[in-house]
Amino acid sequence: MERSGAMQRRTEMLSTTQAVQDSQGGGGGGGSTGGCYWLKGRAYSDIGTLAWMITLSDGLHNFIDGLAIGASFTASVFQGISTSVAILCEEFPHELGDFVILLNAGMSIQQALFFNFLSACCCYLGMAFGILAGNQFSPSWIFALAGGMFLYIALADMFPEMNEVSREEEEAGGSGSLLTFAIQNAGLLTGFSIMLLLTIYSGQIQLG
Repeated sequence: MERSGAMQRRTEMLSTTQAVQDSQGGGGGGGSTGGCYWLKGRAYSDIGTLAWMITLSDGLHNFIDGLAIGASFTASVFQGISTSVAILCEEFPHELGDFVILLNAGMSIQQALFFNFLSACCCYLGMAFGILAGNQFSPSWIFALAGGMFLYIALADMFPEMNEVSREEEEAGGSGSLLTFAIQNAGLLTGFSIMLLLTIYSGQIQLG
């Protein structure tokens, strides 16, 4: 209850501050960040530090994802596609979560979309480096780096968050905790099954 109350007070404070800034900027052009429409919103100095930390760390994360994709395509087309599918399944909920965090940190919708897209573009840069490195060196080193990153995300971020959600459902009571438990495990088992099938039958799948 205390955590929910603090989150509600924080949201109200951010909304009040945003409304004041909107009213101040309404007579002078609407935005506080210049003439670009997609960057209009709260001034950068008023955005929480968490937003910039998330943007930078997500850019590095996407760069390593690109490294893994590029190195996988140098090994084989099928391995590149399977790696891309695995990263897509991981990145979709991850980017949605980052978008919400950027909004809560004070960014407008336009700003959150722009900086989320900017960090996602680091994947293309990483893929270019991955293709070059995979052609010059063994891609196994890049796979080890990417695999370690995925294990870290799963063990240090995903599982604690899942436990926190389950704990909140249990404290709230009702049958929601069982439903949350079922959804979480269904997602995990689905991902494990897809990767297991790709690994077992990779030699029998023909592309084109």
